[in-house]
Amino acid sequence: MALQTDLPANSMQNFRPLADFPPTEWGFSFVSFSFPEMEFESYNRQVEELKNIVMGMLMASKKDPVENVEFINLLCRLGVSYHFETEIEDQVDYVHDALPSLLENNDHDLHTVALLFRVLRQYGCKVSSDVFKKFKDTNGEFKKTITSDVKGNLSLHEAAHLSVNGEQILDEALEFSRTNLESLATQSGPRLARHIKYALIRPIHKTVQRLEAREYISFYEEEDFRNETLLKFAKLDFNRVQLLHQQELSTLSSWWKDLNLVEELPYARDRIVEMYFWVNAMHFEPQYALARILSTKLGALITVIDDTYDAYSTYEELQHFTKAVIRCNIDAIDQLPTDSMKALYRALLSYFDDVANEVSKNGKSFTAVNYVKEEMKEMIRTYIVEAQWCNDRFVPPLNEYVRNGKISIGFMATTTVFFVVETARIKELEWLTSKAKISEAGCLFLRLMNDIVTHEMHGRTLTKTA
Repeated sequence: MALQTDLPANSMQNFRPLADFPPTEWGFSFVSFSFPEMEFESYNRQVEELKNIVMGMLMASKKDPVENVEFINLLCRLGVSYHFETEIEDQVDYVHDALPSLLENNDHDLHTVALLFRVLRQYGCKVSSDVFKKFKDTNGEFKKTITSDVKGNLSLHEAAHLSVNGEQILDEALEFSRTNLESLATQSGPRLARHIKYALIRPIHKTVQRLEAREYISFYEEEDFRNETLLKFAKLDFNRVQLLHQQELSTLSSWWKDLNLVEELPYARDRIVEMYFWVNAMHFEPQYALARILSTKLGALITVIDDTYDAYSTYEELQHFTKAVIRCNIDAIDQLPTDSMKALYRALLSYFDDVANEVSKNGKSFTAVNYVKEEMKEMIRTYIVEAQWCNDRFVPPLNEYVRNGKISIGFMATTTVFFVVETARIKELEWLTSKAKISEAGCLFLRLMNDIVTHEMHGRTLTKTA
């Protein structure tokens, strides 16, 4: 986040680091979206009818654990598993309990073992990676007899991405399957080759669920043994959910336009569409609409605040803004030195009021919004630390940078909004904000991924302009 400059340290206090962000590619095109009520109701009606049929198929598959897991995998990859969450979790638990005898009494092929392993781990079950030892020879290498097994290598490649630290056999499996699939892609027909290449670029565990569903629907409809009812159900539901997403994006675009920050803060990134896509990638399900909208709003405001610290304001101005956010009171607005900061501050306070109102409307405690405020204050404190580093031309040690950067990435603030909307129960909010290991890991992961991609993008830019 620190800005590189050749200015002497005593010149930095009033230095304004003007950025040159490209304008949005979308404009306000989504504002004009007109929700097709009749089309949506038609989708709703057909989805509900087919849902009962698919539920029957899911329950019928229980007679064979492997068939059951195969069907669950299909539901996940086609993007419709969220309709049957309770049933799937119960069935996965049953298969997990039966797994030792299932593997011991059957000589399953690579595809089946890898699929069982991946789906069970995907649902949080503990499954040992030793299940893959049977596919190794006496030299400890994967058997050459499975190198040409396309289906098996695809399943092994997907399973290997669910490894944990120290699972050497899965590290080896990832390299083995990747090498085989790269070769097999050149020997396969266009349809299968495309599927292999897609899996190599975007494995299931690392892709956006809606993109995965759209891609897999196209692949599955060309399968010779496809389930026509399930395929129709997936297509109808995808179109139905897409309409809901378009409506949400229209609502957000209207809010963003009315806020007028694009005009008042021309130095900042206009990225409401990209922010919605990012939030949608985490939780696409229809029932999370309000949480999606409020998380996107906060993400858009955080982006503008980030640019205010990184790409426009002087260090002296930022000190005033930091104090105002920590006070979190409209009276503090008089302390702000610029009209743009005042506009941004009003927008932030208005957002907090919106969250409190929405939570109260749902019968939950409006005080839950205080958790969002506190996470924002903590994030702002890390912003001013980074601004001071820049002002002092100080390069912090890595551990100090990472400790600060885990908070400045904004993961906790946006995640807290989701918790506030979906539960608003103090117990869960206290757990989330108590630096639980999973929260810390999420912050670190996002910070490192963000920095890696930013570094790569800057590298490409420098190469192009050199």
